[in-house]
Amino acid sequence: MSESLLIAALGTLTIVAAAAFFFVGRSTGAKAEIARQALARATAEETARRIVGDAEREAESARKSAVIAGKEEVMKLRESFEADARGRRVEIEAEEKRLQDKESVLERKLDLVEQRDREINRRTSEVMKREKATGEREQELERLIGEQRHRLEQLAGMSAQDAKQELVRRMEEEAQADAANRIREIRESARRNADREAKKIVALAIQRIAAEHTAESTVSAVALPNDEMKGRIIGREGRNIRAFELATGVDVIIDDTPDTVVVSSFDPIRREIARLALEKLVTDGRIHPGRIEEVVKKAQGEIATKIVELGESSAYEVGVHGLHPELIKLIGRMHWRTSYGQNILQHSKEVAWLAGTMAAELGLDVAMAKRGALLHDVGKVLTHEHEGTHVQLGVEVATKYGEHPLIVNAIAAHHDDVPHESEVSVLVQAADAISGSRPGARREAFETYVKRLEGLERIASSYRGVEKVYAIQAGREIRVVVTPDDVDDTRSAALSEEIARRIEAELQYPGQIKVVVIRETRAVDFAR
Repeated sequence: MSESLLIAALGTLTIVAAAAFFFVGRSTGAKAEIARQALARATAEETARRIVGDAEREAESARKSAVIAGKEEVMKLRESFEADARGRRVEIEAEEKRLQDKESVLERKLDLVEQRDREINRRTSEVMKREKATGEREQELERLIGEQRHRLEQLAGMSAQDAKQELVRRMEEEAQADAANRIREIRESARRNADREAKKIVALAIQRIAAEHTAESTVSAVALPNDEMKGRIIGREGRNIRAFELATGVDVIIDDTPDTVVVSSFDPIRREIARLALEKLVTDGRIHPGRIEEVVKKAQGEIATKIVELGESSAYEVGVHGLHPELIKLIGRMHWRTSYGQNILQHSKEVAWLAGTMAAELGLDVAMAKRGALLHDVGKVLTHEHEGTHVQLGVEVATKYGEHPLIVNAIAAHHDDVPHESEVSVLVQAADAISGSRPGARREAFETYVKRLEGLERIASSYRGVEKVYAIQAGREIRVVVTPDDVDDTRSAALSEEIARRIEAELQYPGQIKVVVIRETRAVDFAR
């Protein structure tokens, strides 16, 4: 019994202990869970703070990057704006300069107009004075006529009709004498003014043109790296040089001149193609008939392209637009054409500038003057291929490609082959003479030069009354001293014109020749 009680008591105690342990463990687990959750919360908050910090740093970095990018964009926009502003500033300055030039031209024209107005007013005043004087003279004449009529009727027994006819005859003679004197005065005044104005315009045009002059020959020299290259150019049994001359149409001269080969041809374009092709062959080193044909074709293509480029650039330089493409090519070909050693392209551009300047001074069509001047010698590039003078060929090609009739006339008349139809044609001829006669512009062989001087002296010496003849200024002026007893002043003027016309008919010369006839009268006496 007591054991059963003891067992029961032990069991109860065990249950109670178990229950106590259960509650104690549960309480401990709950605390541990709370601690774990607190730790997790703290970790999460730390992580959240770190993430927020990283996000804030990334945002700050992005903001700074955006600010820097914005500043760079602003700087680029500012640089672009400043570049545009500089370009516009340059354009504005160019426009201002152009306007200033126009203003100066307008001021000059206004001065000319004012000068002409003053001249017209002066002449009007003179005419009014002359009209008044004429009226007074008519009244005086009427009075004299009455007196003469009365006197004639009394002394000569003439009728009034006969006396009237006699007086009219005398009046006509007096009027003709006065008119002749007045006409001579007007002509002298007009000649002086015209010479002064013409010299001023020509001097102004020449001063504004500063073109260089170059003398060219009919040969071109090609430098070689060594004399061994001459043998390679000749080739086995001369096949290379024969193939080269056949492909280019030039003569290749190989002599004892060290490291040099000469290309000779009267066709300057062929000579240039040959020179360019030979330089390419020497540089490449492969010289044989097949390679020669290939290089020559390539050089021909390059020269054709250069011809167009030269024509376009020349037309642009002088301000001529709307030319036919074939005329552009002919202008480009003038670069390799010479006249008395003067480059025709440079000569034509200079003539265009001179004609344009003179046309502007005279108030004429500047564009038309430049166009006619640029094309006036275009026929010279065709003389190697077609029959006829360069004037005829120039007229034909200008007509063919639709140039204005005034341009065609300027080409045809610049050597006085046909009459001038406009002021532009006269300006082109004058500009051509100025360009050709400037010192250093042209050259000629010494024999031709001597023959021309001898011809000038021979022509001038053949006239009666000529005492001495001097050819000066390199043959551009001839001075003829005449005997005063045989040649009077009237004959001197006629003699200078006769000599000038004969020189034009019998001699060939560049530019123009001035003929000066000098008549001097000396009175000599002795004091003994």
